[in-house]
Amino acid sequence: MDVLRPPLININGRIYRKNMTKEEHYEEEEEFSCVGPSESEELAAEETCDAHFIEQTEKGYRCAIDVPSVLYKYIIGKKGETRRRLECDTKTSISIPKQGVEGQIVIAGSHKAAVSSAVTRVEVLVESFRKKQPFTHFLSFPLNDSKIQEGFLKFKDQVLQQCSQDRGVEGSIFQVPAKLHLTVGTLALLNEMEVRKACEHLHECQTFIRDITEGKPLPLEVTGIEYMNDDPAMVDVLYGKVNAKDGSDKLQAIADRLVEHFVSVGLMVREWDRVKLHGTVMNTLFRRDSAVEDTGAAGRQTMSERQAFDARNILKKFGAYCFGEFELKSVLLSQRYSTDCTGYYTSAGSINLS
Repeated sequence: MDVLRPPLININGRIYRKNMTKEEHYEEEEEFSCVGPSESEELAAEETCDAHFIEQTEKGYRCAIDVPSVLYKYIIGKKGETRRRLECDTKTSISIPKQGVEGQIVIAGSHKAAVSSAVTRVEVLVESFRKKQPFTHFLSFPLNDSKIQEGFLKFKDQVLQQCSQDRGVEGSIFQVPAKLHLTVGTLALLNEMEVRKACEHLHECQTFIRDITEGKPLPLEVTGIEYMNDDPAMVDVLYGKVNAKDGSDKLQAIADRLVEHFVSVGLMVREWDRVKLHGTVMNTLFRRDSAVEDTGAAGRQTMSERQAFDARNILKKFGAYCFGEFELKSVLLSQRYSTDCTGYYTSAGSINLS
């Protein structure tokens, strides 16, 4: 780690520096050194983040914070070591619901500054480990219009007829027609409350989206294919290029504004300056493992098991392929690994462009 550029964590609009420390294990509780709040911590209590209310009680101060149950274990630590260390460092008590039970973590102490310090440290832990959770939902522009699906199936048939002799090209690496989409951004929503919060924020975006589209569906065309790496002979992903029919950047503007909004409220992590809009048509992650298929288990490959394919002939013969035109009418918050009756990803929430 560059000590001059430490990793930063955004918690409720405030930026905290994450100090890298060596993990320590304590055999006996007596080895902890417990101290009360310092003068600087007393002053810091006056600047406690407005997102959490620290109430005064008969015994001191108390604050309740919402934390998804899947993250409790990171606050508890191995054999409770992390919680004991936090309690001793801040001279507070930290009550955590039972594993799997959604609720609030309650932090109590004699000093307001101590409770404030404990709240901040718990939030830093939560945000650090939240980033390590796999994404559960994603914002998308659906491309599964019947015209696009028909064009995609023709593309698949022609590629398999003309390029199936090329290394790695076979039917299982093609996208499912009903799942064709543009991914705007991914989210790790760890309980129902966070899903509801994401839906609320999606609805807040409807105002600026309608300003961009002038309250009308957005005519789009899916024409041409591109690949995502440097060598067309070793490709993992081929995608269809999607553009507004009028040549405007309205689609890009909507995608960028959506990401900007969800990053600002802490529900999404920014990966790029601009959203890379692409409709995946072939992906080696879809490749079926025949050995796994024989057992009846899911046959998806992991990143390390990918087998790239030779896309040179596909690009030569279908580089300008037209999948079709359609009108984009909605933005969806979709659930990963779950599909609805149409075959598309199950929707947790949606907004209309018009």
